[in-house]
Amino acid sequence: MADQPTNETVHTLTPAPPAASHAARISETPLPRKPKQDRAPEDDPGIWRMSRRNILWVGGWLAFFGFIVTSTIGALRYMFPRVLFEPPTKFKAGRPEDYVVGEVSEKFKDEKRVWIVREREGFYAIIAICTHLGCTPRWLPSDNKFKCPCHGSGFYKTGINFEGPAPRPLERAYVGIADDGQLEIDRSVKFLYEKGEWGKPGSFLEYKG
Repeated sequence: MADQPTNETVHTLTPAPPAASHAARISETPLPRKPKQDRAPEDDPGIWRMSRRNILWVGGWLAFFGFIVTSTIGALRYMFPRVLFEPPTKFKAGRPEDYVVGEVSEKFKDEKRVWIVREREGFYAIIAICTHLGCTPRWLPSDNKFKCPCHGSGFYKTGINFEGPAPRPLERAYVGIADDGQLEIDRSVKFLYEKGEWGKPGSFLEYKG
């Protein structure tokens, strides 16, 4: 007997996909977003949530305190002004007989910036400041002249300029006799050759001793 076809349906079982592992589930979980630093949370009462009115209020107080501090410093500087204490311009230079005729004394050149010149007829004092740019010249006994080391200006023993860029002669200072018989020099009293002042009293001290 031949085989008869049957109406039975054959069901094929499809295997179920494997369950996702715990690590895979974690990797697929979206990370929470970090809040931006320039936006504060809604419930943050900090400085980020200061209103324009509060900023103006703080700025006003800062300006006020700055004004107070500046005014206080200015008042203190007014009460205690800067005073430049300079050495006295008048000084005594010893007795006339202590100087040798023809000598250019450099005893007070460094401290007072003055040369004292002793001539046969008397004394005169030369201020040791070059009339070019204010350097201190040097006295050269071998050349019988003053020589500025800065730019080469040269002056005769009398102080008259004759070489270099100096525009005029050296200035003379007052010289006289103090009450105690000593020479007295005053740098604040100056005599300028170009103004014809070397013949005025004090520009030259007559002394025959």
